[in-house]
Amino acid sequence: MAGHKIVLIEDDREIQTTLRAVLEAAGYRVASASNGAEGQKLIQSENPDLIITDMMMPRMGGFPVLEYLKTLSSAPPVIMITANEGGRHKAYAEMLGAVDYLRKPFAMDVLLDTIRRAIESASSSSETEDEDGDDSSPLRRRVPRKKKD
Repeated sequence: MAGHKIVLIEDDREIQTTLRAVLEAAGYRVASASNGAEGQKLIQSENPDLIITDMMMPRMGGFPVLEYLKTLSSAPPVIMITANEGGRHKAYAEMLGAVDYLRKPFAMDVLLDTIRRAIESASSSSETEDEDGDDSSPLRRRVPRKKKD
């Protein structure tokens, strides 16, 4: 798992700093943004292995980020984090392709386990896709990702 790149989108500076420190201590490379608009730019430039996004943020929240990812031909898995208790929000996040949904506050070991499972699952499904050409991911759609020069 070490060395995988994560884009973290979280508007609360304290939470963002804590999560970034925990993730980097676990060996992940982390790029962070404080809203969905900045997060989209990072997703385009960083080509991450995983995205962690808060649900409620200024300028652009987590749901528009999930909607944006549906336009990519090869989107990474997404874990949505939120303090919101609503079951409808969880169902909507899952419908848009979030692989997991964690309610704040959560234990850091739970987050790290969730990340590990999401990356392993994405790796195994991309290997399967490479073997048989099947593109069954709910987030894989139309627009190819921009290539870095």
